[in-house]
Amino acid sequence: MIGRAAALIYGVASYLAFFCSVLYAMAFIGNYLVPKSIDVGPVGGPVQSILTDVVLLGVFAVQHSVMARPAFKRWWTTIVPVSCERSTYVLISSLLLILIFWQWQPIITTIWQVDGWPASTLTAIYWIGWLTALAASCMIDHFEMFGVRQVAAHRGPAAVFKAPLLYRVVRHPIMLGFLLAFWATPHMTAGHLLFAAMTTGYILVGVRLEERDLVAQFGAIYEKYRQRVPMLMPRGLG
Repeated sequence: MIGRAAALIYGVASYLAFFCSVLYAMAFIGNYLVPKSIDVGPVGGPVQSILTDVVLLGVFAVQHSVMARPAFKRWWTTIVPVSCERSTYVLISSLLLILIFWQWQPIITTIWQVDGWPASTLTAIYWIGWLTALAASCMIDHFEMFGVRQVAAHRGPAAVFKAPLLYRVVRHPIMLGFLLAFWATPHMTAGHLLFAAMTTGYILVGVRLEERDLVAQFGAIYEKYRQRVPMLMPRGLG
Protein backbone atom coordinates (compact mmCIF):
# COMPACT_ATOMS: atom_id res chain seq x y z
CA MET A 1 0.00 0.00 0.00
CA ILE A 2 2.87 2.37 0.78
CA GLY A 3 4.37 1.66 -2.65
CA ARG A 4 1.06 2.30 -4.39
CA ALA A 5 0.57 5.55 -2.46
CA ALA A 6 4.09 6.69 -3.36
CA ALA A 7 3.49 5.86 -7.02
CA LEU A 8 0.24 7.83 -6.99
CA ILE A 9 1.92 10.86 -5.43
CA TYR A 10 4.73 10.60 -7.97
CA GLY A 11 2.29 10.31 -10.88
CA VAL A 12 0.20 13.28 -9.74
CA ALA A 13 3.35 15.37 -9.18
CA SER A 14 4.58 14.45 -12.67
CA TYR A 15 1.24 15.44 -14.15
CA LEU A 16 1.30 18.78 -12.31
CA ALA A 17 4.80 19.42 -13.69
CA PHE A 18 3.46 18.69 -17.17
CA PHE A 19 0.40 20.89 -16.65
CA CYS A 20 2.48 23.86 -15.48
CA SER A 21 5.05 23.45 -18.24
CA VAL A 22 2.35 23.37 -20.93
CA LEU A 23 0.66 26.46 -19.50
CA TYR A 24 4.03 28.21 -19.60
CA ALA A 25 4.60 26.92 -23.15
CA MET A 26 1.41 28.65 -24.30
CA ALA A 27 2.68 31.93 -22.88
CA PHE A 28 6.29 31.31 -23.97
CA ILE A 29 5.52 30.63 -27.63
CA GLY A 30 2.83 33.31 -27.85
CA ASN A 31 4.87 35.95 -25.97
CA TYR A 32 2.18 36.44 -23.34
CA LEU A 33 2.75 37.74 -19.79
CA VAL A 34 5.82 35.67 -18.87
CA PRO A 35 9.17 37.41 -18.19
CA LYS A 36 11.10 35.18 -20.65
CA SER A 37 9.60 33.94 -23.89
CA ILE A 38 10.54 32.83 -27.37
CA ASP A 39 11.24 36.47 -28.38
CA VAL A 40 11.87 38.09 -24.99
CA GLY A 41 15.04 37.65 -22.98
CA PRO A 42 18.79 38.27 -23.16
CA VAL A 43 19.94 38.31 -26.78
CA GLY A 44 23.34 36.81 -27.63
CA GLY A 45 25.27 36.48 -30.85
CA PRO A 46 23.41 34.76 -33.70
CA VAL A 47 25.73 31.74 -33.96
CA GLN A 48 25.71 31.12 -30.21
CA SER A 49 21.93 31.54 -30.09
CA ILE A 50 21.30 29.16 -32.98
CA LEU A 51 23.61 26.50 -31.55
CA THR A 52 22.08 26.79 -28.08
CA ASP A 53 18.51 26.57 -29.36
CA VAL A 54 19.26 23.69 -31.72
CA VAL A 55 20.88 21.69 -28.90
CA LEU A 56 17.96 22.37 -26.53
CA LEU A 57 15.37 21.27 -29.09
CA GLY A 58 17.49 18.33 -30.20
CA VAL A 59 17.84 16.96 -26.67
CA PHE A 60 14.08 17.23 -26.17
CA ALA A 61 13.37 15.49 -29.49
CA VAL A 62 15.78 12.61 -28.78
CA GLN A 63 14.38 12.05 -25.29
CA HIS A 64 10.80 12.25 -26.51
CA SER A 65 11.41 9.71 -29.26
CA VAL A 66 13.74 7.26 -27.52
CA MET A 67 11.70 6.95 -24.32
CA ALA A 68 8.52 6.33 -26.36
CA ARG A 69 9.91 3.27 -28.15
CA PRO A 70 8.74 -0.18 -27.01
CA ALA A 71 12.30 -1.54 -26.70
CA PHE A 72 13.26 1.29 -24.34
CA LYS A 73 10.06 0.80 -22.31
CA ARG A 74 10.80 -2.89 -21.88
CA TRP A 75 14.27 -2.06 -20.55
CA TRP A 76 13.11 0.92 -18.50
CA THR A 77 10.40 -1.08 -16.70
CA THR A 78 13.08 -3.37 -15.32
CA ILE A 79 14.22 -0.30 -13.36
CA VAL A 80 10.99 1.61 -12.59
CA PRO A 81 7.55 0.13 -11.82
CA VAL A 82 5.37 -0.44 -14.88
CA SER A 83 2.72 1.85 -13.42
CA CYS A 84 5.27 4.71 -13.19
CA GLU A 85 6.77 4.33 -16.67
CA ARG A 86 4.49 6.89 -18.34
CA SER A 87 4.71 9.32 -15.43
CA THR A 88 8.50 9.21 -15.63
CA TYR A 89 8.36 9.95 -19.36
CA VAL A 90 6.00 12.86 -18.68
CA LEU A 91 8.18 14.22 -15.87
CA ILE A 92 11.44 14.11 -17.86
CA SER A 93 9.73 15.69 -20.88
CA SER A 94 8.37 18.46 -18.64
CA LEU A 95 11.78 19.12 -17.07
CA LEU A 96 13.36 19.37 -20.52
CA LEU A 97 10.65 21.82 -21.56
CA ILE A 98 11.48 23.92 -18.50
CA LEU A 99 15.15 23.78 -19.53
CA ILE A 100 14.20 25.12 -22.97
CA PHE A 101 12.23 27.98 -21.40
CA TRP A 102 15.15 28.80 -19.10
CA GLN A 103 18.02 28.60 -21.57
CA TRP A 104 16.32 29.64 -24.83
CA GLN A 105 18.21 32.35 -26.75
CA PRO A 106 15.88 34.72 -28.65
CA ILE A 107 16.82 35.57 -32.24
CA ILE A 108 14.73 38.67 -32.87
CA THR A 109 15.25 39.28 -36.59
CA THR A 110 11.77 39.72 -38.07
CA ILE A 111 10.70 37.25 -40.77
CA TRP A 112 7.15 38.58 -41.06
CA GLN A 113 4.89 40.89 -39.11
CA VAL A 114 1.24 41.65 -39.76
CA ASP A 115 -1.36 43.82 -38.08
CA GLY A 116 -5.13 44.22 -38.17
CA TRP A 117 -7.40 41.33 -39.13
CA PRO A 118 -4.53 39.11 -40.39
CA ALA A 119 -2.93 39.38 -36.94
CA SER A 120 -6.24 38.58 -35.25
CA THR A 121 -6.73 35.58 -37.54
CA LEU A 122 -3.29 34.17 -36.79
CA THR A 123 -3.79 34.70 -33.06
CA ALA A 124 -7.12 32.85 -33.27
CA ILE A 125 -5.45 29.97 -35.13
CA TYR A 126 -2.76 29.87 -32.43
CA TRP A 127 -5.34 29.30 -29.70
CA ILE A 128 -7.36 26.91 -31.87
CA GLY A 129 -4.19 24.84 -32.17
CA TRP A 130 -3.79 24.54 -28.40
CA LEU A 131 -7.50 23.81 -27.98
CA THR A 132 -7.29 21.11 -30.66
CA ALA A 133 -4.35 19.42 -28.92
CA LEU A 134 -6.11 19.50 -25.54
CA ALA A 135 -9.43 18.27 -26.91
CA ALA A 136 -7.75 15.45 -28.84
CA SER A 137 -5.92 14.26 -25.71
CA CYS A 138 -9.23 14.12 -23.83
CA MET A 139 -10.88 12.12 -26.60
CA ILE A 140 -8.50 9.18 -26.12
CA ASP A 141 -8.24 9.52 -22.30
CA HIS A 142 -6.16 12.50 -21.21
CA PHE A 143 -5.19 10.99 -17.85
CA GLU A 144 -4.12 7.68 -19.41
CA MET A 145 -1.92 9.56 -21.89
CA PHE A 146 -0.14 11.41 -19.09
CA GLY A 147 0.23 8.52 -16.68
CA VAL A 148 -2.22 9.41 -13.92
CA ARG A 149 -4.63 6.55 -14.56
CA GLN A 150 -1.79 4.00 -14.51
CA VAL A 151 -0.52 5.04 -11.08
CA ALA A 152 -4.08 5.30 -9.74
CA ALA A 153 -4.91 1.75 -10.88
CA HIS A 154 -1.36 0.42 -10.30
CA ARG A 155 -1.08 -1.02 -13.82
CA GLY A 156 0.62 -0.45 -17.14
CA PRO A 157 -0.91 1.38 -20.10
CA ALA A 158 -4.11 0.00 -21.60
CA ALA A 159 -3.52 -1.52 -25.05
CA VAL A 160 -6.78 -0.45 -26.69
CA PHE A 161 -7.11 1.11 -30.14
CA LYS A 162 -9.82 3.70 -30.64
CA ALA A 163 -10.33 6.58 -33.08
CA PRO A 164 -13.03 8.94 -31.80
CA LEU A 165 -14.12 12.31 -33.22
CA LEU A 166 -11.01 14.26 -34.33
CA TYR A 167 -9.18 10.97 -34.87
CA ARG A 168 -11.60 10.30 -37.72
CA VAL A 169 -10.41 13.50 -39.40
CA VAL A 170 -6.64 13.03 -39.01
CA ARG A 171 -4.62 10.28 -37.34
CA HIS A 172 -2.61 12.71 -35.19
CA PRO A 173 -4.85 15.63 -34.18
CA ILE A 174 -2.67 16.48 -31.17
CA MET A 175 0.31 17.02 -33.46
CA LEU A 176 -1.86 18.99 -35.88
CA GLY A 177 -2.84 21.25 -32.99
CA PHE A 178 0.80 21.78 -32.09
CA LEU A 179 1.69 22.64 -35.68
CA LEU A 180 -1.03 25.29 -35.78
CA ALA A 181 0.16 26.75 -32.49
CA PHE A 182 3.84 26.74 -33.47
CA TRP A 183 3.39 28.42 -36.86
CA ALA A 184 0.47 30.82 -36.35
CA THR A 185 1.90 34.11 -35.14
CA PRO A 186 1.45 37.73 -36.25
CA HIS A 187 5.15 38.35 -35.64
CA MET A 188 7.48 35.59 -36.81
CA THR A 189 11.07 36.10 -35.72
CA ALA A 190 14.08 34.05 -36.76
CA GLY A 191 14.11 32.35 -33.36
CA HIS A 192 10.42 31.47 -33.57
CA LEU A 193 10.97 30.18 -37.11
CA LEU A 194 13.83 27.98 -35.90
CA PHE A 195 11.58 26.63 -33.15
CA ALA A 196 8.68 25.98 -35.54
CA ALA A 197 10.87 24.38 -38.20
CA MET A 198 12.70 22.06 -35.80
CA THR A 199 9.56 20.98 -33.95
CA THR A 200 7.83 20.36 -37.27
CA GLY A 201 10.71 18.17 -38.39
CA TYR A 202 10.55 16.28 -35.11
CA ILE A 203 6.78 15.80 -35.42
CA LEU A 204 7.08 14.45 -38.97
CA VAL A 205 9.73 11.94 -37.88
CA GLY A 206 8.06 11.16 -34.56
CA VAL A 207 4.64 10.29 -35.97
CA ARG A 208 6.24 7.86 -38.41
CA LEU A 209 8.10 6.14 -35.60
CA GLU A 210 4.90 6.03 -33.57
CA GLU A 211 2.93 4.57 -36.48
CA ARG A 212 5.52 1.86 -36.98
CA ASP A 213 4.99 0.86 -33.36
CA LEU A 214 1.19 1.04 -33.71
CA VAL A 215 1.24 -1.23 -36.76
CA ALA A 216 3.37 -3.71 -34.83
CA GLN A 217 0.94 -3.54 -31.90
CA PHE A 218 -2.44 -3.50 -33.66
CA GLY A 219 -1.63 -4.98 -37.06
CA ALA A 220 -4.37 -4.93 -39.71
CA ILE A 221 -6.67 -2.77 -37.60
CA TYR A 222 -4.22 0.12 -37.70
CA GLU A 223 -3.27 -0.50 -41.34
CA LYS A 224 -6.93 -0.11 -42.34
CA TYR A 225 -7.15 3.02 -40.22
CA ARG A 226 -4.10 4.48 -42.01
CA GLN A 227 -5.68 3.80 -45.38
CA ARG A 228 -8.92 5.47 -44.35
CA VAL A 229 -7.73 8.55 -42.41
CA PRO A 230 -4.96 11.03 -43.41
CA MET A 231 -2.00 11.60 -41.13
CA LEU A 232 -2.00 15.35 -40.42
CA MET A 233 -3.84 17.18 -43.19
CA PRO A 234 -7.64 16.77 -43.33
CA ARG A 235 -8.99 15.56 -46.67
CA GLY A 236 -9.84 18.41 -48.98
CA LEU A 237 -7.04 20.62 -47.58
CA GLY A 238 -4.06 18.61 -48.81
